[in-house]
Amino acid sequence: SIAPGGRTSQQTFAGHAWILLDDAETPVLGFRATAGSGPVVVDDASLETFRGIVARNDERRAAARSGDADARPTPFIRDRALWIRRPDGGERRLAPDPGPDRRWTGRWSVSPDGRFLLAVEVEPGERHPVTLIDVAPDDRVEPRIETLSYRKPGDRIDHPRPVVFEIATGRRFDAGDEQLPDPWSIGDFSWHPDGRRIRFLHNQRGHQALRLMEIDAVSSVIRPLIDERSETFIDYAGKRFLHIMADGERAIWMSERTGWNHLDLIDLTTGERRPLTSGDWVVRAVDEVDESKGTIRIRLMGIDPDQDPYHVHHATISITDGSMTRLTRGDGTHELEFSPDGEHYIDRWSRVDRPPVHELRRSSDGGLVTTLAIADHARLLESGWQEPERFVAKARDGETDIWGVIVRPRDFDPTKTYPVIEHIYAGPHGHFVPKSFSQRWRMREIADRGFIVVQIDGMGTNWRSKAFHDVAWKNLGDSGFPDRIAWMKAAAKNRPWMNLDRVGVYGGSAGGQSALRALLAFGDFYDVAVADCGCHDNRMDKIWWNELWMGWPIGPHYAEQSNVTNAHRLTGELMLILGGLDRNVDPTSTIQVVDALVKADKDFEFVLLPTAGHGAAETPYGHRRRMDFLERKLLGDG
Repeated sequence: SIAPGGRTSQQTFAGHAWILLDDAETPVLGFRATAGSGPVVVDDASLETFRGIVARNDERRAAARSGDADARPTPFIRDRALWIRRPDGGERRLAPDPGPDRRWTGRWSVSPDGRFLLAVEVEPGERHPVTLIDVAPDDRVEPRIETLSYRKPGDRIDHPRPVVFEIATGRRFDAGDEQLPDPWSIGDFSWHPDGRRIRFLHNQRGHQALRLMEIDAVSSVIRPLIDERSETFIDYAGKRFLHIMADGERAIWMSERTGWNHLDLIDLTTGERRPLTSGDWVVRAVDEVDESKGTIRIRLMGIDPDQDPYHVHHATISITDGSMTRLTRGDGTHELEFSPDGEHYIDRWSRVDRPPVHELRRSSDGGLVTTLAIADHARLLESGWQEPERFVAKARDGETDIWGVIVRPRDFDPTKTYPVIEHIYAGPHGHFVPKSFSQRWRMREIADRGFIVVQIDGMGTNWRSKAFHDVAWKNLGDSGFPDRIAWMKAAAKNRPWMNLDRVGVYGGSAGGQSALRALLAFGDFYDVAVADCGCHDNRMDKIWWNELWMGWPIGPHYAEQSNVTNAHRLTGELMLILGGLDRNVDPTSTIQVVDALVKADKDFEFVLLPTAGHGAAETPYGHRRRMDFLERKLLGDG
């Protein structure tokens, strides 16, 4: 929370959207994070601008659905009670203050004809404070204590309950906990064109059930229209897509029920599913649904068996029969930019070992109009720049392909041997090996100090098959290490310059957790690790990320995979790096590792940057200390 005149900082990533809510949970300001740091000022001007944007968007949506936006009543909250303002300006209370243990939120939806209202009553969960100490604030000499609201796995969360009102009479229907058990979230409200049925998503805590629910406001009947289940997890954060067609009778739905991420067209009356996409590949994202043309524009991965399965391609799909029109085919990862009229697009594609190609193509059939440019990196190679090498080897099962890259130093000499350093990040929310061309990587800078640097996407990471992804289920401690080690051994078989007798690993955040785990569980292979701002015990990290992969309720597997619990198993050389003002991962997570290592009488190095945030190892000082450590331990005598 931010008090008037106050300041706060928030760790985020470029592209993340943020909404500021008032005490009634009504959005009052929205913004999208950009690369680098920057201020967001909350003042009268910015609030008024946002209100204008919201009002215009609400008017457009309402007009599109009902044809008469001004004819609908407007809900609002006054003195904790739910009120309605009629189009003529009159007001009346629709529902009282729900009591000290519940409250109305600012989330609601009025039916297109203005007859019904869906509102959300919430039973607040516990607030989990995390305390940070800014030892050197900009505006004072004394330290400042900062408290974050930071829920962790197992915490009691807000319990939302949808309530449907008939506005004229005040009649209400409360959806019960039997129909909506253990809600993690309830949202994505939309009304059927008939104005009596409202649909919404119910994501059940534990993330093994995701349902599209419907409440009939006339009959007060609630029922599931789509009921998606998984014995492991439903990746609602990365693989959720719902588009209800304009007729209200069909929906486009994303699902991994076949073992691959695909789209189905579902009849919302009968529940019949018709696959729109299928095969041993995945839909990466839906970019556009055009009902007038009967098409869906998607991004897809893994469709070409002779290419890297992580290459992003583009296509359009017919809603009528599922037929596909490929928009890209080149052996690389693709980005599209469409002309204003949508008739053409520029296809920019590249690989880590191929500079960009720019092509002009037709939207109707993906046909090539002309090649605009093909970049030539011959002079870059002549300067000594080393092209990254793509490499694929078999996983622990001896069948599945594991993909990665090998980065050599600028002055590479194949007659010499080099220690190997792995840059690790094994978070199940994505894949992380670079796929597009770039002249500059941090890995290249590290390699130029006399190392071979590798990056690998092991089992448990995202955007392959469901089985590949499920390796991470209740198993983050695995981090794909059996696959990573097998990959490096396979690479070294015909690359004698890779010295696997000296292997280091470094990573930050979830990568910091994995880097330390390498020495605790796989110290027979890894010799040196630098772990930056790691979430070393998943019970100490943010609730949404950890419960998604590790499950809920909290089981003994959380403690069994904790780096704190296993600190006494440390072998090899370890450096821990921590930013004292990390607002993404609780800094206590690293401090608890330090305490456990001290109690186990283990030698290690600890670098604290008191005023740094998340990713302290990527600051100039943190990176210098990391490189000094890696060089001492892998190139020198320790």
